[in-house]
Amino acid sequence: MTTADLRIRVEPGSFRDPASRVFHLGDQVLRGLGPQATADWQALAASDLFAALLAEGKLCGTEPVDPATLPDTGWTTVLRHDRLPFVSHPYEWSFGMLRDAALLHLEILRRALEAGFTTRDGSAYNLQWRGATPVFIDIGSFAPCGEGEPWAGYRQFCQTLLYPLLLQAHLGLDFQPWLRARVDGIEADQLRPLFRGVRRLLPGVPTHVHLHGAMQARHAEASSSAVAAQLRDAGYSRRLALATVRRLERLVRRLDRRVDGGHWLDYQRTCGYTAADRAGKESFVAEAVAACGSARLVLDLGANDGRYARIAARHAAAVVAVEQDPAVVDTLYRTLRAEGDRRILPLVMDLADPSPGGGWRGVERAGFAARAQADVVLALAVVHHLAIGRNVPLPEVVDQLVAYARPGGRLVVEFVHPEDAMARRLLANKPAGIFPDYRRDEFERLLAARCRVERQRDLPSGTRTLYQAVVGG
Repeated sequence: MTTADLRIRVEPGSFRDPASRVFHLGDQVLRGLGPQATADWQALAASDLFAALLAEGKLCGTEPVDPATLPDTGWTTVLRHDRLPFVSHPYEWSFGMLRDAALLHLEILRRALEAGFTTRDGSAYNLQWRGATPVFIDIGSFAPCGEGEPWAGYRQFCQTLLYPLLLQAHLGLDFQPWLRARVDGIEADQLRPLFRGVRRLLPGVPTHVHLHGAMQARHAEASSSAVAAQLRDAGYSRRLALATVRRLERLVRRLDRRVDGGHWLDYQRTCGYTAADRAGKESFVAEAVAACGSARLVLDLGANDGRYARIAARHAAAVVAVEQDPAVVDTLYRTLRAEGDRRILPLVMDLADPSPGGGWRGVERAGFAARAQADVVLALAVVHHLAIGRNVPLPEVVDQLVAYARPGGRLVVEFVHPEDAMARRLLANKPAGIFPDYRRDEFERLLAARCRVERQRDLPSGTRTLYQAVVGG
């Protein structure tokens, strides 16, 4: 099939910038630029800044495309971006991830200002990940910067990056539900009531919450050009802009969250596996992923400390490790980040309430199920938590696990028998007889109806069974 035969698919989340649009053609990720955006791109591409950021891996790989190789797109210029293994959203990140994303955003802005450029946007959605390494993806955000021009992305930066960090660092509140509820982030007016009294003086709050909120209210009716003119008249300069960015960097770098202890942080000690069970499980997972050849994407659902994600990463290009507990994900992320890992992406998500589609028409930010078409899905010690702990009917659990894999992909799933100690613990908190269908034979029947089971293995304890199955086989 030739390129001309392929259908252009517009990226639903890229419509907010009228001068630029991301679209897909086969496996290619392309960006169309209008006349002004083309001029800005040409200036950026000719700069040392662009070459340096690319070489350091801080900017998504980007190159111009020969128009003759594409259908007519209607854009002045078309760029091709490197395809990232998986697209995630900021409300799926841990605190450390959001902080490192904010620091990369500020570093790029600072270096852009030093080189005579700026970034039009300040959104957390301008960043993605290669494993535990953040990367800036919004090439269309760069533009030459005039003297005395304020940073247009400051409000977005506060709402999608700084405010969530302040919320968690100062108040101990998980930011993920706040960001998930509002695609544009947290407004200053939402935070101000939470930072009263002595909390008004916490680092970053006086300037970036209270003063910023007051300035927004004061200039609500003024145009952006009028505000910029007022700042220039007041002596605002690029030097002052750089100083502001450096102060923001120092603030964000100081922010941190205390990682509280808990059951899931010490899962390998408290989960009840024997050494023989663990060894049998590890070998089964390694064999299953290796049998798929060069898997592009593996999902590890209920990843905990990442033990099996690491095993999968030996045989796969990318692994997305999903875990409900933000503290566990943050611990895993910080370890992977320190190791320089570029294969394992840890994400915060409740599998009984996965990320839905959001934003405009519910598709601007794709839901997890729409993004999760994996070559291999690991669902280890997950089924009983969903079926018993969260009252999800067993057929629905199996249907959802199967849906996360592409047709022909593998599902590696563990069934915890009702007599297992963990299953008994969960059942003890439920009315007697409420789950009559939670049985091994019923699970095997449901799995066989949706997949072709290639092999299975009982763990030495005798109360857990592993299955490797081909989806749709």
